[in-house]
Amino acid sequence: MLKKDRYSKILAWFEENRPMPVTELHHDSPFHLLIAVILSAQCTDKRVNMVAPALFERFPEPADLAKASFDEVFPFVKSVSYPNSKTRHLIDMAGKLVTDFNSEVPSDVDSLMSLPGVGRKTANVIASIVYNKPVIAVDTHVFRVSHRLGLSDGKTVDAVGKELEARIPVELRAKAHHWLILHGRYVCVARKPKCGECDLKDWCREFERNNRKN
Repeated sequence: MLKKDRYSKILAWFEENRPMPVTELHHDSPFHLLIAVILSAQCTDKRVNMVAPALFERFPEPADLAKASFDEVFPFVKSVSYPNSKTRHLIDMAGKLVTDFNSEVPSDVDSLMSLPGVGRKTANVIASIVYNKPVIAVDTHVFRVSHRLGLSDGKTVDAVGKELEARIPVELRAKAHHWLILHGRYVCVARKPKCGECDLKDWCREFERNNRKN
């Protein structure tokens, strides 16, 4: 199957069957989503959703978090991965929002990436969810699913992201980010993909290759 046809079939299925995908990270503002995404690095959304509400209540605005001490923030995030560095990143990120962005979460990726603790993936998540920007954040799920389905052979996160953005229509990119993440989280899982339950297997390159071997 040609790659363009694979894209066409897979995107059409998602559009019909998953028309309104949303992030599973709980939040009540762009600032709190930014906190949640920073905390989610190498950590499950489930764990982040467990610790985030108390953190949001204690630090509702960037100014509240910016003036907090390490010892004030750490107890809220001590159960997530890399709590020491994430505590520092959160405080420094809030401080930069206050001083450089008038306490508003910026909309462009480059400005977002200037914030402590925010890499390209995190910036793309915020730009996509909050501002509906036509960017695709590539995490481990998106990277794995893109390779298995045959959407990209990129060797790096950036290479996969560039190909997905080049081949997925602008108006679908924000949705596609969620489609691929959720598919990887619940169906095309890392160790034992649930191919028998997958509605995309007719267009999946990995499934096709495995069938040939058998």
